[in-house]
Amino acid sequence: MQPVLLWSDLFIWLLVAAGVVGAWWSARQPLLAAAWARVGRSRPGMAAATLLAAFALIGLLDSLHYRPQLPAQPGEKPAYAVEVLSALDALLTPLRTRVEKTYSAPLATRAYAKEMIELRQTDGTLVNQRDFPRLRHGGASLGDDEARAGADIAGRALSALAFAALVWLALCALAARRVAGRAALGFGAAWRKLWRGDTAFAWDAVLVALGLILAVAAVFVGLAVEYHVLGTDKVGQDVLYQVLKSVRTALVIGLVTTLVTLPLAIFLGIVAGYFRGWADDLIQYLYTVLNSIPGVLLIAAAVLMMQVVIDTHPQWFATAAERADLRLLALCFILGLTSWTGLARLLRGEALKLRELEYVQAAQAFGVSDLRILGRHLLPNLMHIVIIALVMDFSGLVLAEAVLSYVGIGVDPTMISFGTMINNARMELGREPVVWWSLLAAFAFMFVLVLAANLLADAVRDAFDPRMA
Repeated sequence: MQPVLLWSDLFIWLLVAAGVVGAWWSARQPLLAAAWARVGRSRPGMAAATLLAAFALIGLLDSLHYRPQLPAQPGEKPAYAVEVLSALDALLTPLRTRVEKTYSAPLATRAYAKEMIELRQTDGTLVNQRDFPRLRHGGASLGDDEARAGADIAGRALSALAFAALVWLALCALAARRVAGRAALGFGAAWRKLWRGDTAFAWDAVLVALGLILAVAAVFVGLAVEYHVLGTDKVGQDVLYQVLKSVRTALVIGLVTTLVTLPLAIFLGIVAGYFRGWADDLIQYLYTVLNSIPGVLLIAAAVLMMQVVIDTHPQWFATAAERADLRLLALCFILGLTSWTGLARLLRGEALKLRELEYVQAAQAFGVSDLRILGRHLLPNLMHIVIIALVMDFSGLVLAEAVLSYVGIGVDPTMISFGTMINNARMELGREPVVWWSLLAAFAFMFVLVLAANLLADAVRDAFDPRMA
């Protein structure tokens, strides 16, 4: 294989590195460490963080890209496919390659649309009849005995749940042993202490969330080897594969956009609040003008102009994935440049209050430089607002991608995302009978992702906001 590093991959792994460095730095700051410890004691927050960690794992696996090597004769120079795959694609190869003709319902053995097929009568003659054809892959191991489908599905699901239960019990035992080692208790006492919620960290919430994740994942894996768990779409592609691929797009939109928003909002907000005067007036005029322009129109104009640039320079891209990735990053930067105003206004108001406090005025009287005051006194006291805004804005950006892709100005149509899935499902709702599973699957996964982000945001707000302490 030939490794491929897309621009969005670079940003994602830089964010991972920044998160590791930030965690190390926070652990060395007593106030930040105490605040994160309060987050760790929040049961809803830790359950949400566990769900987000599962989504993040999917996104990271989907950010390791490569081009597979094509078959070659001995002595020939290696050639690589134009298609760019990821580690997640490699793990989901059965879902990616088992394509049907068209729609099929979840766990179905037959297609959702009738067509003319040949049926063999009891006397051996063949007749043409309009009926629902058998799927090429869904329930293929059943052969002609389709009546066993229900029992086969139930057996596979129960086996998967039993395996998930064993793994979950092992994880619970490891957590109890960790609690026992930290509190110098016996295993039984530590087990009871863990499930009573008497630990400094919400282990019970994490384990419950892990149990739910393992149960769902085990059932999906156990059934996906034989059936299309969430059905297939118009071109026969597995819907479960699509929703898992959509996770990375949502994470890129939420995280990379925040990476663009934060420096602008922090710098302009603090400068406006601390220096006041003409700098404050200029920055206020800037974000007032931006807020006066309808956001969707501004984003649409910027995206369409960027699309013209991409279409007129096809030589920039070696693969279609690179082209779609550039449009995704362009959307992130456009969203970042249009969504920094709210946080900047909030930081400006807080900086106006902090600059009047005694320790800041004392630093000014002693001749401390403005840059040092901003970095030493103002920025640390504004970090709780930044962290709260960082977590709370994530869910809004994920929803924004869905809305923008629905109206046709979001990600590239060739890129799988929750927005493109919902947009494609819009036409399917007009069929008779209704094709409902694509829309429901995209909505359910996006709902869980956004809900987990909101619950974690609430826990972070309660822990970092001084007024909530």
